[in-house]
Amino acid sequence: MFKSILVPIDLADTDHLAKPAISVAATLVNTWKSTVRLLYVLPMTSATLAEYVPTDFDAQQRQTSEEALAIVARESGIEPSRISIVVRQGGIYHEILEEAAAIRADLIAMTSHRPAMRTYLLGSNASHVVRYAKCSVLVVRH
Repeated sequence: MFKSILVPIDLADTDHLAKPAISVAATLVNTWKSTVRLLYVLPMTSATLAEYVPTDFDAQQRQTSEEALAIVARESGIEPSRISIVVRQGGIYHEILEEAAAIRADLIAMTSHRPAMRTYLLGSNASHVVRYAKCSVLVVRH
């Protein structure tokens, strides 16, 4: 049923915001013989910050993120032939939706904070993904 699973994660808090979704994906991989793509979205460097950081700042951030994501993939319990990683840069929910389309994901499995008043009023990345994804979305609550 789910052949291609996208798991967007936040490297800033892998214990709470990555492992629950990765655990669900690992179970689905074993059930459906799926592949998993771990995705981390780097925020864009603001123009005001850009003048104060080295010219290769974005490249350094990408490399550090790829290394951290590779560690998460190795520790996921998913066999290496069934898991891949990618780092994209831009708006979080936009890049999640773009990557899902690029890999033709059947499922996006992502972790979300418990809702609070501010997320009801302003929306969240998870709610945007749920609303606009062209595939199924599984939100694992933290």
